[in-house]
Amino acid sequence: MSDDGIPCLWMRGGTSKAAVFLASDLPADPIARDRLLLRVMGSPDPRQIDGIGGADPLTSKVAILWPSSRPDADVDYLFLQVFVDQALVSDKQGCGNILAAVGPAAIERGLVAAPGDMTSVRIHMVNTGEVAQAEVQTPGGRVRYTGDTAIDGVPGTAAPIPLLFQNIAGSMCGSLLPTGRARDVIDGVDCTLIDNGMPVVILRATDFGLTGRETCDQIEAMDQVKVRIECIRRQAGALMGLGDVSEASVPKMTLVSAPLYGGAINTRSFIPKRVHASVGVFAAISVATACLMPESPAAELAVVPGDGRFAIEHPSGATEVFLDIGTDLTVRGAGSNRTARKLMDGRVFPRH
Repeated sequence: MSDDGIPCLWMRGGTSKAAVFLASDLPADPIARDRLLLRVMGSPDPRQIDGIGGADPLTSKVAILWPSSRPDADVDYLFLQVFVDQALVSDKQGCGNILAAVGPAAIERGLVAAPGDMTSVRIHMVNTGEVAQAEVQTPGGRVRYTGDTAIDGVPGTAAPIPLLFQNIAGSMCGSLLPTGRARDVIDGVDCTLIDNGMPVVILRATDFGLTGRETCDQIEAMDQVKVRIECIRRQAGALMGLGDVSEASVPKMTLVSAPLYGGAINTRSFIPKRVHASVGVFAAISVATACLMPESPAAELAVVPGDGRFAIEHPSGATEVFLDIGTDLTVRGAGSNRTARKLMDGRVFPRH
């Protein structure tokens, strides 16, 4: 590795942060690449003190971009979750929050031209194979980050970046309901095993003695609850066709309860073993979809909106997702309104 460092774009996307790289600036060999990224982030170390990671899964993420290999996309996007306190880099899932940063980053890096005031960027999500569309404001051919759109979990406002998805059902598991059922029972607990863009296991918070009002720190301190949830997660992973998930970042576990603040449903999510300060975009879409399934624990608790716009409550507020619902209650498409911001553009110097 050169002592000159590696070109890196540090971006906030939604409620997460990621180091964005061009594939051409990283080793082609995945093993060498992942070792390098662990050093970039400073993992494994709970503080990530010798890297740019923020000691939290939400701030220890990587996006790798390159010109798309597909005629229906403009850019290829590989998402990597760099674990904080383990020497592990996972490509087993996508990230809808960081997806919001991909369109702007692709324009910043010259992968996508911006000829007008609004640029549509078709993004091939390599992790799952689907294509998403992002609408990026580009007055004068430059990305506009400032605007009046606020999202819960992020201070201030920024320019909106609408994200549109189609054909995301079964993104990793091959079908929306991998077991063919909207309700399974694992260790005596009712669950919905669902994959509408993200493999998620949905469970009632009350089945773990929780109200749904608990803070992230309160749940983090509940060792017995976390052990029980992880045991269910490992069994659910096998049932969802994901194999041994003990070292994987999917499926995500989401505890649901009745909405507290006028949304559709309230959530506490794990990514995969630490409590999420918000909720991922694709996880929110999967939870919203489960709200439409009468047998799901989510449906028992949800207040289903009439316009298809679901406010999925989480510890930092709510994430709004839109479902395009057919007359037979099938989900034809989904979307979310996110924001992003360029935080730093320069070179990163991983430890040797």
